[in-house]
Amino acid sequence: MHSRRGVVGAAAMALALSGWLCTWAARADSRPDSGTRLYVSDERGGDVVIVDPDAGSVVGRIAVGKRPRGIQLSPDRKLLYVALSGSPIGGPNVDESKLPPPDRRYDGIGVVDLQSLKLISTYPSGADPETFAISHDGATLYASNEDTGMLSAVDLRKGTVRATVAVGSEPEGVAVSHDDRTVYVACETANRVYVVDAHSLKVLATIPTQARPRSLLLFDESRTGYVTDEFGASITVFSTDSHQVIRTIVLGTPQSAVRPMGLAGSADGRLLYVTTGRGGSLLEVDPAAGRIVRTLAEIGQRPWGVAVSADGRTAYTANGPSGDISVVDLKSGRVDRKIAVGGSPWGIVYAPGR
Repeated sequence: MHSRRGVVGAAAMALALSGWLCTWAARADSRPDSGTRLYVSDERGGDVVIVDPDAGSVVGRIAVGKRPRGIQLSPDRKLLYVALSGSPIGGPNVDESKLPPPDRRYDGIGVVDLQSLKLISTYPSGADPETFAISHDGATLYASNEDTGMLSAVDLRKGTVRATVAVGSEPEGVAVSHDDRTVYVACETANRVYVVDAHSLKVLATIPTQARPRSLLLFDESRTGYVTDEFGASITVFSTDSHQVIRTIVLGTPQSAVRPMGLAGSADGRLLYVTTGRGGSLLEVDPAAGRIVRTLAEIGQRPWGVAVSADGRTAYTANGPSGDISVVDLKSGRVDRKIAVGGSPWGIVYAPGR
């Protein structure tokens, strides 16, 4: 038989425990979503690195193959695609005439299942895929084949190349229109964006850019496209209706350290975020006004890939030479932290928690 004091004590303990659980639950609800992830392609390491940005740590690595660069989620966020290449790594201060020949056995699009966190297949892609875009219906992936000046359309249901088309020399950035009818390809040494019919894979038009166009971004509501011009230190703005240049946004001089590379947009389409490579900064650009709003300096060493969080509060940059990811608070304009991932991070994808 229990004493009255024991019963009262047990009741008090239960009440205290109930209160603690309610407090813990309230705190848990207010915490950042622990399911948020960054997926980073490590060009030299041959991995996709999985990062928990809230914890500031690497939580996994997936071996995918040689030289992973372009990286994207499938529209349903169940798969991750990554461009793989058997071409040797070049880059600044590298005499490419002395590099070994490419090994085409390693070219392809790696397919990663995000439930098992394993590479489940590698689809053919054409030679040396660098970046790609996926149709909004998830049926087709369009890969830029840098070494051969081609664009390949990969059927994602069959895992085969449906068709290819010749575009300009050294194609890189790729984007697909909101209705999946048109594909845009930025060609670095042609200094043009090629406009391709997605069904027939015929070139419809070309759009002139400044020197060495790199990344592409389309905004559906304004029916406007943007491409970073690395050697032109600018952004070329074009109409996706007329395929004409609307304006050029000057970000620096061709002689400056500013080398526009990666490109991401805010959720509302009002701002662009541009990495500057060897310039080491992240530019916040108002495309409507055609000017730089802020220069966020000393972001990292040669930042390339860039992603913005779903709430628009944070930007993430992949910094190749230093092997880390910068987490940038967009309100203060400061780097909150750098997350060491090793290797040579190239592309980066933000995946919000479910």
